[in-house]
Parts: sequence; structure tokens; C-alpha cells
Amino acid sequence: MIPRYSRPDMVAIWSPETKFRIWYEIEAHACDAQAELGVIPKDSAAAVWKAKDVEFDVARIDEIEAVTKHDVIAFLTHLAEIIGNDEARFVHQGMTSSDVLDTTFNVQLVRAADLLLADIDALLAALERRAMEHKFTIRMGRSHGIHAEPTTMGLTFARFHAEMKRNRDRLAAARAEVATGAISGAVGTFANIDPFVEAHVCAQMGLQPEPISTQVIPRDRHAMFFATLGVIASSIENIAIEIRHMQRTEVLEAEEFFSKGQKGSSAMPHKRNPVLTENLTGLARLVRMAVIPAMENVALWHERDISHSSVERMIGPDATITLDFALARLTGVIDKLVVYPDNMIANMNKFRGLIHSQRVLLALTQSGVSRENAYALVQRNAMKVWEQGADFLEELLGDAEVRAAMGEDEIRSKFDLEYHTKHVETIFARVFGRK
Repeated sequence: MIPRYSRPDMVAIWSPETKFRIWYEIEAHACDAQAELGVIPKDSAAAVWKAKDVEFDVARIDEIEAVTKHDVIAFLTHLAEIIGNDEARFVHQGMTSSDVLDTTFNVQLVRAADLLLADIDALLAALERRAMEHKFTIRMGRSHGIHAEPTTMGLTFARFHAEMKRNRDRLAAARAEVATGAISGAVGTFANIDPFVEAHVCAQMGLQPEPISTQVIPRDRHAMFFATLGVIASSIENIAIEIRHMQRTEVLEAEEFFSKGQKGSSAMPHKRNPVLTENLTGLARLVRMAVIPAMENVALWHERDISHSSVERMIGPDATITLDFALARLTGVIDKLVVYPDNMIANMNKFRGLIHSQRVLLALTQSGVSRENAYALVQRNAMKVWEQGADFLEELLGDAEVRAAMGEDEIRSKFDLEYHTKHVETIFARVFGRK
């Protein structure tokens, strides 16, 4: 992933230095377990830890791999150069490369998930703060992009909060799904290594032993993980799209913060574009790009093949680094989002009371008018607003059939905006709890 869309803590998880450090820890812990079983000398196991403070030479490992054409063997050769060939002869006893690679990959995914969970927590805090701030800020609710009925900006923030809370729960479950390790040897039968070694290594690395592996950890676990990242990315886009619509010149109910000295266009000095949320829409596409390959990795030949390997070397870092950046960017957008309540009211009034049509419809049916006739009465007056720019309330007051069913005061009472906010507190209690 390019530095433009990267943050250092997540990038560090996927660095070669981190990868080789995890490989080393797995091998060293495995040696400790083997020594405890009496398979290898305890002095030899202890000697492996001589490298615990060593910075592994990535360039040297790459140089060896250029000859061996095998990354794990290249690493083990380099480790032997550090601790000595005699001590290194007991390293990797009974293990296969996938024991190291798969367990490491899952350690990295767990660490990435922890960062992403923290990112979501920050986003949830920003969404809750803005929801409370605008709990009763009236804005136009829209369906199909068309004015429907009033809602509040607070409810908009609240529904995004509820969605992201579900995503947090999903990610926590996905983290648990990939928090397994396998040190089970070729084809996963433990023929050349005791299950105790796997249990010990997993405990040291913060994982659970995979109940049954082949030569690899089952890839349905990873498919769920990346699918969850894809869902989170789609939720990011959902929020970004709403902000982009709100920032349109004809709407302008909210906009991204425009900092001093910022430029919106190389050609048009007046421009203030929703560049951050447009960027988030694009980043969401990149994260979702990992989902289908992860699904396709589930089906491997027999006990293993490496068709999954090249895929995971790319989607592991790319999807998590991109999502980490996107969540942080969205948190900043929400935190600084500029909201225009006056524009919200102005937009609501553009069609002169049409948004109250359902209340009038329901009142007519309560007055004894059939629903079909009531709908026709309301619609014919509403169409005059659409087509002639009339005032909905005045048209209703001047309609003899409507007046026959409803008095003037009753008709006017149906145009009260506060009617639409009477259950806001109930919804907030559901989303945030009683506060």
C-alpha cells in the first residue's frame, strides 16, 4: 500500500522485520516445548533465544532466498548464521513451513484487528458526540433522493453509530475466528511433532490451537475476516455518500471542514469539494476488492496447495492498511463536519408544506373518509404545489371536500414539525442507552 493511504502502526505489522520476528518467536517457543518433552536438549533450546535481541538482516534473508527459492529455509539459514549451526540443527523439528507461515499470518491479522477495533471505537465516540449535539436539529428525510418526512441530524448520526457498533461486533467475532495457530507438521497429523508443542506455541503467541488443520489453517476463517472488512468498508462508504449528498451546492446541509489555505480546484477558486468523502468511497472499493479472492482461497487441493499464498501476501496488508486509514479519515471528517441547520429548514420549506401530506391523509381517514378517497384529496392538492408552486396548507384550507372532513385548526395542527421528533429520545435510548 502506498504511503499516501497508510498509517505507521498498521504498516509496521506487515513489515518484513515484524514478520521475521514472529517467525523467530514461533520457532523459539517450539524449541522450548520440544525441550520440555525431552525431544531436544534444553541447552539447545535456550541457545535459540540468543537471537532475541538481534535485528534480522532482511537483505541477507532475501539474498539466501534468491538461491534457495524458499523463504522459510532462507530465514532458518540466516538464523543458523546467528546462533550457530550446531544449535540450529534442532530448530524446526517436525514442523513444516505452513506451521510458521499460517500461524504468523494469523498473529498479524489479530494485531491488525486490534488496531481496527481501536479505530472503530474512535469513530463511535465521534458519531455519538455529534449525535448528541444535533439530537433535535431538524432536517429533511429523503427517500429515492426526494423529500419524504422530517427527521433530525442527530438521528442520522445515531443510525451510523448503530451500524458501526454492529461492525465492531462483527470484527471482534472475525478476530476470534482467525486467532488460531497450527504447529501440526506435514498434512496436519502431528506424526513428527507432539500436539503439546502446538498448544505451547499458541499460548505464547496469544492464539488458540486449530482444532484440526491439514497442512494449513482452514481458509474459511480468513474468508470471514476479509468479508467483515468488506462490510465495514461498505459502511464507511454509506456514511461518505450521505455527506457527499449533503455537501452538494443545491443542498448544502453540511460540508467537510475547509481549512485555511486549502484549495478546491486548480481552475476554479470558488470550489469547496467533498474530497475526503470521495476518497473514502474509493478506498472502500479497494478493501472490498479483497473479499472475493479471500472467498476463493477456501477451496484448496487436498491437504494443501499454495494458490492462497500470493493472494494473502497482498490482501493481508493492503486491506487492513487501507481500512485503518479510511476509519481514521472518516473519524476526522465526522469530528469536524460543518452542519448548517438553517439550510436544513430552508430546504424543508422549498415545497411549501408538502412534507406533512401523510399526517393530513391519516387525519382524513380518522375523520371517516375512505383511504382511497383521502389519498386522492391530498394528492390533488399536493400536485398543485409540485406543478404550480402553490402553498399546500392554503390549498387544503381552500378545498371544500377537505374542509368538510376537517376543521381549519385541525388542518393547521398537522403542520407541526415537533410532531416528528417526539420519539427521538426513545430511539437514542435504544442506540446509546439512557443518558
